[in-house]
Amino acid sequence: MVEKSVMIEKSISKKKIEPKRVMKKKISASKIILYTVLIFWAVTTIFPFIWVVINSFKPSAELLTSSFSLPKEFTLDNYKNAFNNLNILRAYGMSFLISGSVTVGVIVLSSMMAFAMTRYKFKGKVILDGLLVASLMFPVFSTIIPVYQMMIKWGLLNSATSVILPQIASNLSFATIVMMGFMRSIPIDIEESAYMEGANVFTVFTRIIVPISKPAISTVAIFSFLWSYNDLFVQTTMIGKRANYPVCALLNEISSKYGTDYGLMAASVTIILIPVFIVYLLLQKNIIKGLTAGAVKG
Repeated sequence: MVEKSVMIEKSISKKKIEPKRVMKKKISASKIILYTVLIFWAVTTIFPFIWVVINSFKPSAELLTSSFSLPKEFTLDNYKNAFNNLNILRAYGMSFLISGSVTVGVIVLSSMMAFAMTRYKFKGKVILDGLLVASLMFPVFSTIIPVYQMMIKWGLLNSATSVILPQIASNLSFATIVMMGFMRSIPIDIEESAYMEGANVFTVFTRIIVPISKPAISTVAIFSFLWSYNDLFVQTTMIGKRANYPVCALLNEISSKYGTDYGLMAASVTIILIPVFIVYLLLQKNIIKGLTAGAVKG
């Protein structure tokens, strides 16, 4: 018995002395290629914005001679000229009015339509579902002429409404498809129990479906806002008065009118891009969650 206990103690001591083997993860060639491509894509995407921001603090004369170096003297004159001469604050107000209205309109209409498409059976449902997908293939350019004529007849040209209505229509199909994908993953039992307790359709939609669908609603809101904010084509087509220009249309005018003042252009681009980056950085998790929630839950 003594010999057995000594053998056991020796084996335990050997196990304690032996160093643990560290498993080294092997990085495959495919991962190296993937990371290289991602790094290259990130650098080529981020560098132009950093270049614009750095050059916005330089005088135009210095920018022409050394555009790829840090400013020798930081100056805010370009930003002062942008706010004083270009009336950017008014353009910001117009952009937020248009993009905010488009976002609210798209959320309300797409959520109601998605609820009807996923919860009710009616004639022509399959056809309507196919038309929603097919409408994504038609660009805005193909419908801009009849829409423009409609705005003239309704007396809405050169107003915010002339941009809001076409943008809601162009974003509605994508938003409805995203909302439908998410609502299909919501169990029907939750709604049936609410109906049994006396709730009506409006109550079920507003108090059950909408709160559960917040990830999808966030995704739709972000994409609708950014698409509306950056939609230069519709803005310049429907609004011809400079006083009513949103920021993207104003930037288009800056590039043609002040094309040689590169410092002013860099400052203007920086000012215009700031809201886009803020919205995306704050809500980027909701974009991924909203787009993948329906697929994962299903």
